[in-house]
Amino acid sequence: MMWHANHQTDEGSMCHPSDAEELRYFDRTYHDFKVEPRNVRLCLCTDGFAPHGQYGRMYSCWPVILTPYNLLLEMCMSSEYMFLRMVIPAPSNPKRLIDVYLEPLTEELQNLWHVGVLTHDSAKKETFTMHAALMWTVNDLRAYGIEYCWCYGVSSLYGRHTCILSAE
Repeated sequence: MMWHANHQTDEGSMCHPSDAEELRYFDRTYHDFKVEPRNVRLCLCTDGFAPHGQYGRMYSCWPVILTPYNLLLEMCMSSEYMFLRMVIPAPSNPKRLIDVYLEPLTEELQNLWHVGVLTHDSAKKETFTMHAALMWTVNDLRAYGIEYCWCYGVSSLYGRHTCILSAE
């Protein structure tokens, strides 16, 4: 879980999400989080699909998956480290109600950020308070708009910035 802290690449090259300028900005801004390399950096993935294919057009599922980005890239992208947090069932996409479904997860992530959770490190044989930060979300643009209640129609993104850093 501490691979990202020791991983070094050449300036300007990106081999892992930990090489991203956004992460460096995050580390400069939240130095207390960076000091403990066992703190977890998470990615949230959502996307809707029709489980019954073309015949199930009247029904969709929205899996919500969390992935830790503290690991090697091949581990981050393997199914063993993709944690299914919930499946949002709906007769169609959840649109404006997705925040209702995501509220318990949002509260848990806020608690992990502000308070943390007592965790045992078996390698070091010690207990520490682990914090977590949601660093990225991965989904198609339509799912992104729906997830953040910015998209209510097929292509009606309401002019909000989708990248916090580019909003400056």
